[in-house]
Amino acid sequence: MKALVTGYPGFIAKRLVGRLLAKEGCTVVCLVEESRLADAEQELRRLPAALQARLRLTGGDVRKMDLGLAGLEIDGLADTTHVFHLAGVQATNAPPALLEAVNVTGVRNTLVLAREFQQLKRFVHFSSCFVSGDRQGVVLEEEIGDDADVDPSWVRRSAYEDSKWRGEMLARQAMADMPVSIVRPSVVVGDSATGEVDRFDGVYAMGILIVTSPMSVPIPLPGPGIAPLHLVPVDYLTQVVCRIAEDPTAAGRTFHIVDPNPLSARMIYDLVAERSGKKRTTAAVVPKRLSSSLAFSLATKRFSSAASSLAGPWLDAIPGFEKVRRGAQAVELFDRFVVYNADNTARLLAGTDITCPRFDTYVDTLVKFVRDSIREERKTRKRQHDPLL
Repeated sequence: MKALVTGYPGFIAKRLVGRLLAKEGCTVVCLVEESRLADAEQELRRLPAALQARLRLTGGDVRKMDLGLAGLEIDGLADTTHVFHLAGVQATNAPPALLEAVNVTGVRNTLVLAREFQQLKRFVHFSSCFVSGDRQGVVLEEEIGDDADVDPSWVRRSAYEDSKWRGEMLARQAMADMPVSIVRPSVVVGDSATGEVDRFDGVYAMGILIVTSPMSVPIPLPGPGIAPLHLVPVDYLTQVVCRIAEDPTAAGRTFHIVDPNPLSARMIYDLVAERSGKKRTTAAVVPKRLSSSLAFSLATKRFSSAASSLAGPWLDAIPGFEKVRRGAQAVELFDRFVVYNADNTARLLAGTDITCPRFDTYVDTLVKFVRDSIREERKTRKRQHDPLL
């Protein structure tokens, strides 16, 4: 395998590259945005020398024609066998122009370049389960909900979801003459073995609130919490992606990569609270409209009187909480009853030892990583502000 990976050194891309390099003889070229080259080089230096020799970084930009690569650089990619397109803007509050440039034009540009690779065996496009928008009920892997559909349930709720949907449409159209596979992960959480994750936003906002709250203050659960909360650990995701990339039958198909047996939002909430040694919620259930307002207020630190009385002033002390910008969308996940059918993935994994771990088997690991990260951040801030240390 000679792989080209976009989106490095993003969290999922880093984990995927590590898994690819574990394959004997596999070489990887990572397309890195110029502003992230220093981070990518730092990640490269952390690898054993034998793996460094099989990984090459090249500066580029998916928003540009030929990904911003020079002629000689493109010639060096001529024998590429696999393309993993992960580059994308994930922030739901990103400017629409940026979402369009990266999540749509970026897909088009990467597909155009990949068509030139004569030895191409697979193009794996990273989409998202949330291209289904506000759809409820069962969503099938091959459903796309294009503009011609009369089904009004495929309504994208944000410019982000719309950009991911239109990017997926481009990849789907390319299936006609390219070996394309589309993967749709649900909410990606940390590694089930180490808990490692790159950012604490989205559903992690709720986890941070629970872990850092006083024991006597139960965090109100948004909505009734009976809907499944779709989480998937990053290690399972990358295992499945590698399997998809190497299975000839996976070309031309779409795969939901989700926990096949998701727990309800309430069960996950209670597990995190229990393993954090905190008080579980009983009747502290917030109506959807108020919980969305509360999440936004918490994320921006603009507490309304109602939000303040529910949340408490201790939230201001949460390290890094100012980075949480997707609280309102996270609340939606607690209150939407949707099931992502994963028949294609189940068939692909049949007979293998690749299984999605149950959330209760790795929740302790996630909680420990969050707690350790918060503790380290507090120590760092104290060292920076205390002249006696």
